[in-house]
Amino acid sequence: MRHSESGGVTVPLDVVLPRGDARRTLVWETRFVMLAFLLPVVISAVLLFARHLSGVGDISRFPSIVQNHPVTNLVLGILAYLPVFAMVPLALFLLSRTGQGPSVLGLGAPSFKSDVVPGLGIGAAALGIELLLLLPFVAFINQHSSLFSSVTVSNEPKYYLIEAIVMSAVTAITEEVLVNGYLITRLGQLGWSPRTSLVLSLVLRTSYHVYYGLGFLLTIPFGYLVTRSFQKHHKLNRPVVAHFLFDAILMTIAILK
Repeated sequence: MRHSESGGVTVPLDVVLPRGDARRTLVWETRFVMLAFLLPVVISAVLLFARHLSGVGDISRFPSIVQNHPVTNLVLGILAYLPVFAMVPLALFLLSRTGQGPSVLGLGAPSFKSDVVPGLGIGAAALGIELLLLLPFVAFINQHSSLFSSVTVSNEPKYYLIEAIVMSAVTAITEEVLVNGYLITRLGQLGWSPRTSLVLSLVLRTSYHVYYGLGFLLTIPFGYLVTRSFQKHHKLNRPVVAHFLFDAILMTIAILK
């Protein structure tokens, strides 16, 4: 695939913008895919935050499915999380039908130099920005703690790292394939500007993090950086690896502390 630079963003040159019925079909396809992906996760996020506001309990990273059987709970927890991945094969199939297979998306076996190192840089930059944004509002957060929620890790055995790694991988692949690989690609094909595509992707990406309360605003820096990375380099591996490392490292620290 050939590319040109437009406003600092890499734009595919050989993507033919659809017209007429083809464009309408692509518009509705995009709407349906995003609806199928977003509706369950947004509703779940709203319900979790409602639970927090009502004082029912903390939002746990590893919710208990069965009592007093941690290994069984781990296995069931992994199985319960796998449906998050369900839309990924469909999105990749639909993209391949219009010529955007994995090689065009930059999706495949990750490279240490091209994907892991930049992924660590993206994650570190996002975390640094989040901390800088957080510092001025510490007093406000302390005074209005009900408007913010956190996801807890409550004394799980160390082998729950297995579930943490699986959840991190599923989350990273699903979000980046759907929000970056699928949505950003489709919006470009439909003639959206990179800037407008970026704004919409951030709105949608933050929508299913509302279980953090106002803390969902802290997800914006990471979303911005991984989306800009994909728009500029057209390598989906990099956002996927960045997302996986960001989540996996933070959960590992929480479990082992």
